[in-house]
Amino acid sequence: MRLNRRSFLQLTALAGGGLALDLYRSPLAIAQSIGKPIDLAPQAFIQIAPDGAVTIMARASESGQGMRNMLPMLIAEELDVDWKDVHVQQAELNEKVYGPQFSGGSANTPMGWEPMRRVGAAGRQLLVTAAAQTWSVPETECTTKSGHVLHAASSRSLGYGELAAKAATLPAPALSSVKLKDPKDYRIVGHSQTGVDTHAIVTGKPLFGIDVELPGMLFASIEKAPVFAGKVKSANIDQIKAMSGVRHVLVIDGGITPAAYTPWEPGMEPGIAIVADTWWQAQQAREQLKVEWDLGPAATQSSVGFQKRAKELLAAKPGNTLRKYGDLDAALKSSAKVVEATYEYPFIAHVTLEPQGATAHWKDGKLEMWSTSTLPVDGRGLVAKTLGIQESDITTHMMRSGGSFGRRLQNDYLVEAAWIAKRVDAPVKLLWSREDDIAHDPFRPGGTVGLKAGLDAKGKLTAWRHHLVTFGDEKHSTSGGGIGRDTYPAGFAPSYELYTSAQPLMLRTGAMRAPGDNAYCWVSQSFIDEMAHAAGRDPLDFQLELLSNKQAPWTATGEDAVGDHEPSGQSVLIPERFKGVLELVAEKSGWANRPKTPGRGMGIAAWFCHLGYFAEVADVSVDAKNKVTVHQVWAAGDVGSQIINPGAAENIAFGGIIEGMSHMGQEITLEDGVIQQSNFHNHPLMRMRQAPKIEVYWRKTDYAPTGLGEPTLPPTLPALTNAIFAATGKRIHTLPLQKSGFSWA
Repeated sequence: MRLNRRSFLQLTALAGGGLALDLYRSPLAIAQSIGKPIDLAPQAFIQIAPDGAVTIMARASESGQGMRNMLPMLIAEELDVDWKDVHVQQAELNEKVYGPQFSGGSANTPMGWEPMRRVGAAGRQLLVTAAAQTWSVPETECTTKSGHVLHAASSRSLGYGELAAKAATLPAPALSSVKLKDPKDYRIVGHSQTGVDTHAIVTGKPLFGIDVELPGMLFASIEKAPVFAGKVKSANIDQIKAMSGVRHVLVIDGGITPAAYTPWEPGMEPGIAIVADTWWQAQQAREQLKVEWDLGPAATQSSVGFQKRAKELLAAKPGNTLRKYGDLDAALKSSAKVVEATYEYPFIAHVTLEPQGATAHWKDGKLEMWSTSTLPVDGRGLVAKTLGIQESDITTHMMRSGGSFGRRLQNDYLVEAAWIAKRVDAPVKLLWSREDDIAHDPFRPGGTVGLKAGLDAKGKLTAWRHHLVTFGDEKHSTSGGGIGRDTYPAGFAPSYELYTSAQPLMLRTGAMRAPGDNAYCWVSQSFIDEMAHAAGRDPLDFQLELLSNKQAPWTATGEDAVGDHEPSGQSVLIPERFKGVLELVAEKSGWANRPKTPGRGMGIAAWFCHLGYFAEVADVSVDAKNKVTVHQVWAAGDVGSQIINPGAAENIAFGGIIEGMSHMGQEITLEDGVIQQSNFHNHPLMRMRQAPKIEVYWRKTDYAPTGLGEPTLPPTLPALTNAIFAATGKRIHTLPLQKSGFSWA
């Protein structure tokens, strides 16, 4: 990442003579660094107190990705302090001071890698300058170590706390001019560091949004229609108001009109909010509610109807052409073998372990919020718009959340809490139940994909036709339902066509971990495996050959209205990195010498998304009742030149693999517009007993470090379904597993 001359450190003296360092840098520099325009404001900062205590602000929201460790680690490394002596503090929401404060798209690593290190290096430089002036020696004779500036020639040293006040008076060095450490000298980065919140989490300290407690706080719960955006016609409100502990019963009209396409942030769903002295009392009152609903047009939707319409659209002329090159029809006609298949994947819910909720307090025309949003700036803006107030009248405290996986990018629960708080003369904590969380989730949209490909007499790919049937209207795909025009294997197939068609959906959808890629990887990598077997070739060799067949730059034809999925960051796949992780995972798993026995098999798959490359091999067995046991998964990742926190990186990879396994057994279905799933018994997570042995390996390459929250997940699904095929000879074209006759053991 290159910083321009306008990037600078702003220094201010702390009360008591300490030092605060704030990073300011160009929004354009950040945008260029991750390959897409993002309107970002300035920077993280560090504080050094007179006694030498070092506090580093964690600017990003935290929902388990490790941002509260990773970004401060970069600063601490270049500042040259010991990690054990650093206190990490969560920043309040103030983008003018702290810069980007979101977590999503695996973006914090590529965005933070260079600027955070330069902040630390600039802080170190100021302290060296202060010491050199104090001793009247050249700066070049001074070094630093463990929070001290050293002058070897005179055997003198000064602690950072002793130098902080003087350093605060010095002009800041240009970030582009500061010297960064040689990676071989890293003492923090590249070494596993325990999470700054780990001890508090395992000892039950109140860190999460659900833990917020305020004097005089009331609790809220919202009853919503069983059908998306259904409105209240009548209800026994007076009876509910008379129940024990109930303080308020509020009818929410909402601002959603069901249509073929629902925007990313639709606002509040209609419903009835019950505010009580305790959440249990609010829930008890909900059970006594008798509501007559106007269910609206969304009540006509069903999964059976979606499936029927998808088949019709696959058989018809596609609605949109996203990419087309070569003469595909001629290539198919001349192919020695043509392979066709249809793949179907379902809607699924995020099911974060901490259900949605927020705490809000309206007082004297201003709002104070305790938020678990991973897009807190967007959340504040949506709240301001909904309540008709200025964003400057909202104070947001960023609380740790118990998981997001993309769910907390949307701020519906935040708006609900604020709306209720404005009507209640007390702090209010809104909590969703698990059933609320599943029924009213912004689901990962389902899809149906028709594929057709050709093979020549030598078993080489000649053509690939890809038709995605998604959801939306004539201009937009539903959130998370579009597909990027460069999605693999685009650009590698000798001739290629990518089409989309859409059917209307009156339901809210949204990004889920590795948006789009969590399904498209399964489709494409499964079909590549299918073609390899049709050609009588090893799937690894088949794909390595495909990756060596980079085509000329593409030119799209037609309209791409239903194709608004764009990768987060660099969209150019580098074949050598893709091949590298495939070759590494093949080596570590013993792919070349894999056993081939009935009932047991190994599958391989890889993917590139969010700047990261991951390949995985799964070893599974399938018993006579088609129950699947996953014995082991090997994973190889390439996320650049440096693994910042190896222990955390391994944990994230484990989590992505386990979540991918969960996706294979999950499904959201509709009947008369009503979600049929309600809790973990019919939308299950993987159990500990089902978790396989997992080994993770890293391939370090000469690229700036990138995030890995997303890239670890997508290859899991095709690696497992390809392994099931290897074990049984049965190809899985439909998820969840149970729809193809399989289940987890």
